[in-house]
Amino acid sequence: MGRVAYPPPMTALTAPPLSLYVHFPWCVRKCPYCDFNSYTLSGELPAAAYVERLARDLEAQAPGVAGRAVVSVFFGGGTPSLFSPAWVARVLEAARRHLALDSNAEVTLEANPGAIERGAFREYRDAGVTRVSLGAQSFAPEALAALGRIHSPAETRRAAEELHAAGLTNFNLDLMYALPGQTRAGALGDLEAALALAPAHLSHYQLTLEPGTVFAAHPPALPDEDEAAAQLEECAALLAAADFGHYEVSAYARAGRECRHNLNYWNFGDYLGVGAGAHGKLTLPERAQIVRTVQPREPRRYLAAAPGELVRQVVPAQDLPFEFMLNALRLTRGFALDEFVARTGLQASSIAAPLARLLGRGLLERTAEGYRPSRLGLRFLNDLLTDFLPESPEMPGAFALSIARAGGAQDRLRSLFTGAESATGE
Repeated sequence: MGRVAYPPPMTALTAPPLSLYVHFPWCVRKCPYCDFNSYTLSGELPAAAYVERLARDLEAQAPGVAGRAVVSVFFGGGTPSLFSPAWVARVLEAARRHLALDSNAEVTLEANPGAIERGAFREYRDAGVTRVSLGAQSFAPEALAALGRIHSPAETRRAAEELHAAGLTNFNLDLMYALPGQTRAGALGDLEAALALAPAHLSHYQLTLEPGTVFAAHPPALPDEDEAAAQLEECAALLAAADFGHYEVSAYARAGRECRHNLNYWNFGDYLGVGAGAHGKLTLPERAQIVRTVQPREPRRYLAAAPGELVRQVVPAQDLPFEFMLNALRLTRGFALDEFVARTGLQASSIAAPLARLLGRGLLERTAEGYRPSRLGLRFLNDLLTDFLPESPEMPGAFALSIARAGGAQDRLRSLFTGAESATGE
């Protein structure tokens, strides 16, 4: 593959926009496909203790980002909608108290249609939520049962109706394809049912078997790669016809309704991570460093830990091209070379060789500003990304996707897992 050893930073780092990710780790029931840091709730939700811990976490991390505006907030999980609007309001109050939260910040709440009380969306809006991500996954009852979901199609439809009634029209629906036993007609039917609810955004991603999950230990029968690719192609055509722009490998939005929080991730922006197991990334121009942070993973350990007790790791310079590309090449527009320089501190010449190889393989295309994945490159993003791996990568835990090539004599290209909205920050 011709991997290269990358030089140390040679230019000045520029601090990118800053976001805030807040992790709520509990669910009513953990889904068998889920590899996020989530736990089935047993007993009473420790809402007061957890929100107080989040506030102390925000206070402890605030000095490191003093004076920087927070442009977006994402409440991810787990199931954040297990926490009442009053508790969410308290977290936002703490964020305003300790951080410079922009008055026009996008504030997203993940919600499970089966774990939301009637009328709650209006209260979440009043608490400060401006956007909701609803975990629909499918509109087929048999598919929801196979996925271990606790909600019904009727509950998703009711939740969407209540979002519109509450004025939260900027909402996302998470939808999966290539489900157990699913046909192309079934995948298209799910998408048509989702579009009928008039969302502003759709996250459309393939079900894959992730290590450590129930499905990995007891795999269901899934459509083969060719059928999954056909489902994706036909669904993408339907989304385009419905005026949803394909702006990220698994994200589609109406004009102007792209998720600003996730765009900051994919543009290699910075983010504070608070909550059990949350990851963060901070650019320190004065030290010429990019630092990743990781919170204690298990909720009881997080609750018991002292504020600011999190792991910090400086990202080695040789890992920066891969880390940048792991985010930026998910975007259909790709990246500009000056963005790479400003956000990694490396010269553009440091990635000239892999860019040339990938152009030759048809996985990248040149643009006026830089480069973007080709149609083939978006489908097989893992293979594109491996060309940016350093000779001896020191991979941080924030990105636990498999980037190994598929085995076999043909060394077949393999599609990238593209997960739900909060996967990057969790």
